[in-house]
Amino acid sequence: MNNPFQSIYIDKEDNELIAQARDGSNIALETLIKKHQHYIYNVALKMTLSPIDAEDITQEVLIKVITNLAQFKGESHFRTWLYRITFNHFLKMKKVRLEDFITSFDQYGQELDQMENVELSAMEKAEMKEWIEEANISCMSGMLLCLDREQRLVYILGDIFGVDHKLGSQMLEISKDNFRQRLSRARRDLYQFMNNKCGLVNKTNPCRCDRKTKSFIKAGWVDPDQMKYNTSYLKKIAEEVSGKAEELCDLTESEYVDLFRKHPFQEKEHQSRLFAILMKNDKITKLFNLK
Repeated sequence: MNNPFQSIYIDKEDNELIAQARDGSNIALETLIKKHQHYIYNVALKMTLSPIDAEDITQEVLIKVITNLAQFKGESHFRTWLYRITFNHFLKMKKVRLEDFITSFDQYGQELDQMENVELSAMEKAEMKEWIEEANISCMSGMLLCLDREQRLVYILGDIFGVDHKLGSQMLEISKDNFRQRLSRARRDLYQFMNNKCGLVNKTNPCRCDRKTKSFIKAGWVDPDQMKYNTSYLKKIAEEVSGKAEELCDLTESEYVDLFRKHPFQEKEHQSRLFAILMKNDKITKLFNLK
């Protein structure tokens, strides 16, 4: 499966699937959706921090894309057309719950400071390994919510998924300079916060994932029985993205970007379930006369 966020991407297969879907092929439509669904879901997950919200948003986006497929004339790359619709939806959708809870770096920093540091023994660290990883992913994902939506989306695309400024500007319908400037501001704000707070970036900082894990569990940020991020997955985001982030300022920034790329790339069971839901949509079945 070709990564649609890499600069080398051939639309020929997508265009063939679109033509077959327009002729009523259920299989072609399903194949087209599954090629892009995981990428839409994983960006939505980073935008919202909620698997439930991410799945709902992915469904909303796919319905919008499928019902507008007849309007795709091939005048631009399908990838560009699809992700323009997707990212425009992300920017204009109603607020998700956590956007009201995490509102700024200052507020988020205060929340973290109030969480008690609890030292774990070597045995506890070994026993709680998965929970500590969940705490790490939860905490870093919360940092993304401190960015406004445009900065957040640009950072997720530009640094986490390795979209270059040319493709990013096309997908977001902004200039290449504008994409680079927004990415630069997002990097600066994230790095400044992490350098002042996070022990993963600055070893002199007392904040460590293992020391916060018990407090995260107590506060409900981490649910040991139903983890949101560190659940069954096949690979990391880094395995989906080739190369380093574009135009990194220094080695330190490269290292903190790598921390985000070590997070799971989720290919979860919702894929088949979501397609079944889409196929029950009357507008879709009538529009394509699906067989």
